[in-house]
Amino acid sequence: MEAACEIVVETTPERLWELVSDIETPTRFSPELQRVRWLDGVTGPKPGARFEGHNRNDILGEWRTVSHVVAFDPPRVFSWAVVDPDGRFGDHDADPAKPIATWRFELQPRDGGVLLRHGVRLGPARSGMTKVIEARPEKKDEIIGRRLADLRTAMEATLRGIKELAEG
Repeated sequence: MEAACEIVVETTPERLWELVSDIETPTRFSPELQRVRWLDGVTGPKPGARFEGHNRNDILGEWRTVSHVVAFDPPRVFSWAVVDPDGRFGDHDADPAKPIATWRFELQPRDGGVLLRHGVRLGPARSGMTKVIEARPEKKDEIIGRRLADLRTAMEATLRGIKELAEG
């Protein structure tokens, strides 16, 4: 399952890259991601770097994740795989090759600006959505549709916020 959104930002790829490669930027706009911090003494993104995230939503409550930078190609691609280090959703495997989700920013220069894409691919590991579906299997399609819609709404808010910061 995947969801993605995009927006054109009237700025340079370098300015936009500063914002999308700062892991704290999404916390300013996301209704779910509350705070983040780099782990292992790392102070910025690079391949293999890890960061901790704290999330909250009305259905699942609060939980912690660890993300691994899986793609870092300035100023074009920044992507991270999210694992459930505490096994809150049933998988105790914190392998970034089997994430609960993989998030991605892609930048593509355009005349007068940059096309910014923000996307997510869910799975293959168990997630909060898995637990909700198991509790209400007859509502599976509705649950998936609602979760993807919520993620798109959050990504759109993040993209609008980044656009405002970059152009402001």
